[in-house]
Amino acid sequence: MNHSFHTSFKADILIVDDTLENLRLLSNALIQMGYKVRGVMTGQMAIMAVQTLPPDLILLDIKMPDMDGYTVCKCLKANEQTREIPVIFLSALNEVIDKVKAFEVGGVDYITKPFQFEEVVARIENQIALQSAKAEIRQLNERLEQRVQARTMELEIANLQLKGLNKELEKEILEHQKTQTRLLHIASHDPLTNLPNRVLFMNRLIQSLQQTQQEPNYQFGVLFLDCDRFKMVNDSLGHFAGDQLLIAIARRLKTHLASTDMLARFGGDEFTILLENIQDIEDANYLAQKIQTSMTWPFKFEEQELFINASIGIVIGNKTYQEPEDILRDVDIAMYQAKAKGKNRYQVFDTEMHRHAQQRLELETDLRLALHREEFILYYQPIISLATGRINGFEALLRWHHGKKGLISPGDFIPAAEETGLIVPIGLWVL
Repeated sequence: MNHSFHTSFKADILIVDDTLENLRLLSNALIQMGYKVRGVMTGQMAIMAVQTLPPDLILLDIKMPDMDGYTVCKCLKANEQTREIPVIFLSALNEVIDKVKAFEVGGVDYITKPFQFEEVVARIENQIALQSAKAEIRQLNERLEQRVQARTMELEIANLQLKGLNKELEKEILEHQKTQTRLLHIASHDPLTNLPNRVLFMNRLIQSLQQTQQEPNYQFGVLFLDCDRFKMVNDSLGHFAGDQLLIAIARRLKTHLASTDMLARFGGDEFTILLENIQDIEDANYLAQKIQTSMTWPFKFEEQELFINASIGIVIGNKTYQEPEDILRDVDIAMYQAKAKGKNRYQVFDTEMHRHAQQRLELETDLRLALHREEFILYYQPIISLATGRINGFEALLRWHHGKKGLISPGDFIPAAEETGLIVPIGLWVL
């Protein structure tokens, strides 16, 4: 980021939400937590606010009238002065494709509405800590460079003190390396479970993908695990119990992995596993079965036994993949498919799932445009009394005349309209 962190408050946060009540509630809560908060209601105002005074972090809604959150994030990431500002998406959209798109445009996290304020604060503090750690590393590097230059000049002037200066410089470098190692660990690991976080997992995934290009027969497995009904533990026993449960889950998962494998926490109740150099899909399936069997054993919190299940998505990484984001997209799709089939199961990704997700995104996009393009049509069907043979009224039937696909029946687009909230403006149009 191109500005320093403030000292009179925790951080400067910009909230972008077109709903005034959401803006007011979240702003007041964060101000009470010690944050400086600014709020705007449109994408254009958000860009102007960032250019005027760059914040430390942005909470960004997606659905806004003038410019959606994806476009705002793209604009910020395209500007050298604002590209380093972390953006956390805060939206009611909970489809896999929405989350994938948020990360593709540069978002660092995604929180689904309705949310728990404690979760928002935890994720904000995690991102602020990461940015602070990066800034501290940069400052340490600058100070070290200045010291090295100063010491070099002194050595040239006072050659007789060469031995003593070298020892002092060596000590400073060693201390710097220790500090840098500690800060890098903080920036790359989850503070609760001490597992690798998303950043470190992505780096490891990149290395595995590079290996598939060098060794044609090399392949690896990626498992994405989401704990079913975890929110119920938080709601009933509190967040401390939830944190202790996550630590216990992490420990149990590690017992099933080899030393060459990686277990990471992505945030919330989501974990990812990288299986190195597997023979075929059965290796990943076998691990998923072992994990689900072990999750049937109760977890103990104080005097209470807690039971938790897991939905698992599986992807096999090979030379057909080029980018780590594509693997995460597909394994996330597979995990949500496992949830859709009843939870507490695993699902291997296939290309049909991706095709379905793309079709769904295309349908939702066209549905939003259909209102503005006035592509909806009403047909009126008479209601005739069987007793009198007279017309008692009319039944209105809604049809969508798509510009390329022709007439689309309600059964094909009403479910998508209900999930995206477009059913309300469509209903108003009908009236």
